Amino acid sequence: MPETRKGLIIVHTGPGKGKTTAALGTAMRAAGQGLKVLMVQFIKGSWHYGELEAAKRFGENSFRIIPMGRGFVKVGAEKPDPEDVRLVEEAWRFAAEKIQSGEYDLVILDEINYAISYKMLEVGKVIEALRRKPEMVHVILTGRNANPDIVEVADLVTEMREIKHPYHKGVQAQRGIEY
Repeated sequence: MPETRKGLIIVHTGPGKGKTTAALGTAMRAAGQGLKVLMVQFIKGSWHYGELEAAKRFGENSFRIIPMGRGFVKVGAEKPDPEDVRLVEEAWRFAAEKIQSGEYDLVILDEINYAISYKMLEVGKVIEALRRKPEMVHVILTGRNANPDIVEVADLVTEMREIKHPYHKGVQAQRGIEY
């Protein structure tokens, strides 16, 4: 069978821990192979996450992370805060432009699945951009509740499933592990 090379669409979803962590592992691997990586964080923004410092050590020409949200987003019966919607739309315009530009070999759309499932971003816009992406650009989408249309267009989908978590025993999030 001849070797086929193409930019992959990868989805990390599910209720378990590790979606962003898996994307960061791929980013580190890609940067180590000389690929240029961009991570756009759709929800994160108000905390200081360890990955921000790690990316700086790689250098902006290798691995760049841009938090574009405010942090945790209220969801439920209420409509999302208009400011959160505005920030998600701004993050999407930026990310879509960077995917299409071909400037990056790998673009990670961190927590975009949340933005879609919370009705802050239309799935159709994302699908259209993924279908039009340059052939060799890889895209990773993270977050719970990946939309079935996203799953359909993806080349690789991994569902993280929680078996056990220290939080249930009262252990708080650990610096360097969860953030």
